[in-house]
Amino acid sequence: MKLIVKVFPEITIKSRPVRKRFIRQLARNIRNVLHDLDPGLRTEGEWDNLELDTSVDDPKVLHEMIERLACTPGIAHFLEVHEYPLGDFDDILEKCRLHFGERLPGRIFAVRCKRAGKHPFGSMDVERYVGSRLRQECGAAGISLKQPDVEVRIEIRDQRLFVIHAQHKGIGGYPLGALEQTLVLMSGGFDSTVAAWQMMRRGLLTHFCFFNLGGRAHELGVMEVAHYLWKKYGSSHRVLFISVPFEEVVGEILKNVDDSQMGVVLKRMMLRAATRIAERLHIDALVTGEAISQVSSQTLPNLGVIDAATDMLVLRPLIATHKQDIIDTAESIGTAAFARHMPEYCGVISVNPTTRARRGRIGHEEERFDMHVLEQALANARQVSIDQVIDEMGRDLKVEEVDQALAGQIVLDIRHPDASEDEPLELPGIEVQALPFYAINNRFKDLDASRQYLLYCDKGVMSRLHAHHLLHEGHVNVRVYRPEAAGDRP
Repeated sequence: MKLIVKVFPEITIKSRPVRKRFIRQLARNIRNVLHDLDPGLRTEGEWDNLELDTSVDDPKVLHEMIERLACTPGIAHFLEVHEYPLGDFDDILEKCRLHFGERLPGRIFAVRCKRAGKHPFGSMDVERYVGSRLRQECGAAGISLKQPDVEVRIEIRDQRLFVIHAQHKGIGGYPLGALEQTLVLMSGGFDSTVAAWQMMRRGLLTHFCFFNLGGRAHELGVMEVAHYLWKKYGSSHRVLFISVPFEEVVGEILKNVDDSQMGVVLKRMMLRAATRIAERLHIDALVTGEAISQVSSQTLPNLGVIDAATDMLVLRPLIATHKQDIIDTAESIGTAAFARHMPEYCGVISVNPTTRARRGRIGHEEERFDMHVLEQALANARQVSIDQVIDEMGRDLKVEEVDQALAGQIVLDIRHPDASEDEPLELPGIEVQALPFYAINNRFKDLDASRQYLLYCDKGVMSRLHAHHLLHEGHVNVRVYRPEAAGDRP
């Protein structure tokens, strides 16, 4: 199969060297993203599109390739095509009849032709000739350029003919890695995940920084959604996940900072810590999901005081975005379900938070804060490559595993709904329930406590992580279902 990738239009207006650099980067990214599906994938082109040739013919693998390309930054859309040497008009007609002839009887159609190169004819000449002959010879009901039932689409490039079977929309933007690096402050909610996605779509390598305010479940949830974002939209590059233990920082704020100033001081401490991490990793900017006046700490006066805590550029891609628009975007990119079930831990709750912070007052409050506590939090920060974050968390967790489910037990399939639908888990005589991993922390408590539950996922890592957490929370009726041989462990 051949795919023709059309690049994001903004790339085509760049200077010649920049344009070629961006498209070469996109080609590398595509090879990285699809390498495990087709190690022999060939890419050609470096000007306005890329041509991909694959020998893969398994429909399931081809579908996965299309899904990945649709989520790869830098692609406006891409076409599934058959390629032929360019012949005369009758030859073009025969190729169109071959691929569309059976779809035309009794239907309204249109012929769309695009052309690049030097030819003794124009696109409209091709459309008129092929359209009139197909109507006469294939039993079509008629031709309509405005509302056809079937579109016969072809492209002519120099001496090649492409018959187009399908067009798939991409997410646009610039190729990941074509621009600088950022560090996004991740809480795992709607705002920070959408902000991270917008940076990734714009071509910026996006690392993730989580400030743990005291909840293991929250840390696990943020790791999962960060891994999801990377896997779906950014797997062409490896980035980092940094978790900073901020419990002691919160405790110091609660003890020494005036109630009304706590929220602003906490955000300033986060920016200070994130700046140190970014400088160490040679990252160019920080990213937050803040929007003007969405909460009390995000008024313009407060944001100004918060930003004064760092000399590093702070990007806020959602600054003027309405909450519902953010939620809608989260739905479209797949992070809304994570956000809705994200465990929350708010360590700093002000009764009367200030909306007009003043630098002098904040400086006075921070004089009572022991900065050694912040230094200790930075010293204890954990850093792991995002592609290994789930495995790292699941390593060395001691959870009972079984390779058979017994009558009366319930197997909870905690895989992502897409995986559960594509490959349903069926166990004769055993009840199987789908409960996605991002929902299990919130919903497990509502299940029948008298039943025994076995958690299942493909590798066994996510099931171990969540079983370990549930056991730690006091749920003793949880084990892990691992049907593989005892020696086959990740």
